[in-house]
Order: sequence, then C-alpha cells, then structure tokens
Amino acid sequence: MSEKRYLIPEDYHADPSVHIFEGKIHIYPSHDWDNADSENDNGDQYDMKDYHCFTIDGDPMTGKVTDHGVILSVDDIPWHGRQLWDCDIQERDGKYYLYFPLKDRNDIFRMGVAIADKPTGPFKSLEYPIHGSYSIDYACLKDDADGEYYMYFGGIWGGQLQRYVDNKAVEAPYLPQGKEKAICPRVVKMNKDMISFAEEPKAIKIVDENGEELTADNEHRFFEASWMHKYNGKYYFSYSTGDTHMICYAIGDNPYGPFTYQGVVLTPVAAGWTTHHCIVEWEGKWYLFHHDSVPSGGKSWLRSLKVCELEYDENGKIKTINGAD
Repeated sequence: MSEKRYLIPEDYHADPSVHIFEGKIHIYPSHDWDNADSENDNGDQYDMKDYHCFTIDGDPMTGKVTDHGVILSVDDIPWHGRQLWDCDIQERDGKYYLYFPLKDRNDIFRMGVAIADKPTGPFKSLEYPIHGSYSIDYACLKDDADGEYYMYFGGIWGGQLQRYVDNKAVEAPYLPQGKEKAICPRVVKMNKDMISFAEEPKAIKIVDENGEELTADNEHRFFEASWMHKYNGKYYFSYSTGDTHMICYAIGDNPYGPFTYQGVVLTPVAAGWTTHHCIVEWEGKWYLFHHDSVPSGGKSWLRSLKVCELEYDENGKIKTINGAD
C-alpha cells in the first residue's frame, strides 16, 4: 500500500501539473467550484474559472504547502469564454509559459498562453489562442535529448477531440466503436518562441505488444490527461482511460512514438470518476500527483489533490498503485 497525502484539504483543486522550478516543487492545478449544473458528458459541471500556484517546501509527503494565490483568471484572458481546465507550464530563457485550455466565445476549446517572469506569476495572457490549437489537457515536455519542447494534448467527450480529423474540425463528430481504432492523442513540437506550433499536430499511436493500435473497446485506450516523463532514456506516455477510470502508460523511444502499452499506473480512485495525474522526480524518488473526490463526499466535480510515491521494478515498469487507498 502506498501512503498518500491530501495536499490542499481546505479547497478543491484537481488535474495537477507539477514541475521543479528554482529548486522547489511547484503545483499548477485546475480549481473546482461548486455550481448548480448537473453532471453530463460535456463536463458542464466543471465550471473552473481561475488557477492558483502552490509550492511545497521539501519532501512532497511532509513539506509545508504554500498557496501563492490566483495567477490567472478567466477575466484576465481577452478572448475568453468559459471553463479553464487542466493546464501545464514550462520555462525557457528565464520566462515561464502557462498553457491552458479555455472555451472561446463559440464554446470551442483552444490553447491559450500566459507568460510570467517568475514561476509563481503573475501571468499575463496573450491576446489570442495559439493558431491551430484545439481540445484540452496540455502537457509540455522539455526533452533533454534535443532541447526541444513537445506539447501533448487531447481529450474526448467534453474535451472535443472527436470533433477533429487531421487537425480539421468536422461537421459530424464521431466516436469509434468496438474493434475500430481508438481516437489518438496528439503531439506537436513548439517553436522557439514557445507561443506557436512548429508543425502540424501529429496523432500518437498507442499499440499493444504485437504493434497493433488499441481499439475503442479496449479498457486501456486513451481518453484524456496526457503526461510525458522520461526514465532511463525512455519516453513514458501516461494518460487517463476516462470512463474505465484508470491511469495507464506506454513506453516509446522518441517523443512522437509509437508507444507500447505497458500497464496500469493507478487503479480507480475511491470516489469521483475522473482521474488525472502527473509523474515527477524529486531528490531521487518519483511521485504520482493525482486527485479523488473523497473530501467532497463523492461529488466528482469537487476534487482534491493527493500525492504518493511511485516505484519502478528492475525492468523499468511502473508498479501499480491502488487508487482506492
């Protein structure tokens, strides 16, 4: 059993993005607010409208958590519509770039960028979203192999990924069924300016041990919540399976894949059907940050951040963590 810690029990935050900046753990979660919307597959109950930054002094399991306050809100974003969902952040040349999904005034998710001189902000949003961006759940990898930055993204149902084919919006969104190939997450290299794409986004293939792409009826197929980290030179792409309630992972040899499915990182959590995570190294140990809805009594739109240690076996496979603990 992995010991787990609730990080911010006094408030509801979820979808953690965690990075080490200035020698300290920084957490950038989404912020859940209670609201009157009923739950539906479009996620209208997730009426998030700002981001906070949190830091931990020292060990993730015991260190003091500090709230640095609101670093960006919907009203700060010139093109805003609604719903600030999962975000991520990266640093380049002394500037910090916060990447966030937000619905524009046509209720279409786009990727926005806000920039700051410090990891705790304040962040200033650009006037417009990134050209050619769509869907949700952005995760940006700085690759130590080539120094480039790669953005991973996508989420189906409310995340709108099913509305796009070859990076173009389609009039009739389609969700694959049965043995049809599952919808793929996306990856795109960032330009050196960090506010535009260097190429067209590419579909990421997640394959089984025989090299066959996962199908729509596979309980381990991609749904949302991309995260990328490296371990012993390999690329570990992890993600949420959505309605089958797991965090899974696949391994590849380069940022674009294909990635071969390996197993389950986190089994279904005790309360709340959504699951979203990140995997981070701190002082030689690895940690899984995620959320559940236990403190809110099982309201899946009021989630709470947790952390626990993550371990690998001698072959580099991640040992499965019981989410119900």
